[in-house]
Amino acid sequence: MKIKEPIWTKAFISLFTTNFSIFIIFYGLVSALPLYATDVLLRSDEDAGLLMTIFLISAIITRPFSGKILDLFGKRKILWLTLFLYLICTGLYYFVEPFGALLVLRFIQGIFFSIATTASGSMAADNIPISRRGAGLGYFTMSTNLAVVIGPLVALTLLQNFSYDVMFISLTILLIVGAASALLIPSDKKSGTSLPRSKFTWNDLFEKKALPIALIASLVAFSYASVLSYLSIYSQEKGVLHLTSSFFAVFAIVMLASRPFTGRIFDERGPKYIVIPGLVSFMIGLLLLAFMDSPFLFLLSGAFIGLGYGAVVPSFQTLAIQSAKHERSGYATATFFTLFDTGLAIGSYILGLVATQLGYKSLYLFSITFLVIALVLFILRVKKVQLPD
Repeated sequence: MKIKEPIWTKAFISLFTTNFSIFIIFYGLVSALPLYATDVLLRSDEDAGLLMTIFLISAIITRPFSGKILDLFGKRKILWLTLFLYLICTGLYYFVEPFGALLVLRFIQGIFFSIATTASGSMAADNIPISRRGAGLGYFTMSTNLAVVIGPLVALTLLQNFSYDVMFISLTILLIVGAASALLIPSDKKSGTSLPRSKFTWNDLFEKKALPIALIASLVAFSYASVLSYLSIYSQEKGVLHLTSSFFAVFAIVMLASRPFTGRIFDERGPKYIVIPGLVSFMIGLLLLAFMDSPFLFLLSGAFIGLGYGAVVPSFQTLAIQSAKHERSGYATATFFTLFDTGLAIGSYILGLVATQLGYKSLYLFSITFLVIALVLFILRVKKVQLPD
């Protein structure tokens, strides 16, 4: 009997923890800053969405160059450097208050976020045995999925019980503790086998084989921006802000409980058996959120959205990286996140306009449209390339 190569090595655990710490800050700030903008800085809902959009614009601009940067200077060195700069930016939220200065800080932090997450994702792919790439990348994306929940849970709980200053300080401390695990990551073993070319080409920006799936994932990101950027404001409007932490807790429990089940189906039967039901679950969750008129429906929507998001996004990221050659893992990772971030950025801005003009019910119904488009495109993609069953 063939012994399976281990996934949870020292390097993988360190990268998992590091990536988790990066994203817990990202999602914590995303959920809290809209409230900070409207309650403390007295800005509009549209301005609140701009805090998300400006961050992602810088990440999107930087992301295509990340693969080349990692090749030129080494993944571990770049990860350490960008983590340190990302930490500095996180600490500065305590001191920066004018809205204009806050936008500048968000833009700068987005640059370091983009490169750091590309480095951690690419290094994780490099450290996973080829024979277990699908399962390993699925587990690694759980570091992001956990942060989707725990980041807002921590930030909003701190806000409800303390203050914005306490929240900013606490997030900085969390990042220090979590990012320290990056010091345990061994030197690059499976990268840098060839010298980077001096000539700059299209292939240095994108991995074309990852583009189709990444494009579909961007539609999912557009829809998810409705939850990421506006759930806290919507829940406040509906009088259930105190349950927002519980919403994300339910989101996390369902996502974690379903991950072993969905991962096994992905490996044994193929991605379509996970992605299609996952998109449908996501749609149901947003529909419940749009017509939410009780705490029960609010939490139930969190369960459906958690099940859908936890099934779909890891599957798409795995498919994007699997589509490329091993040495192109950095470029495939950058390509996936470039388009995913683009979906979040455009979604945050456009959905802010929808909320301002038509209200939040229309915002969530409008978001479902993009999940329907993603579902149709994925089904067409499956038929075209005949993804393995």
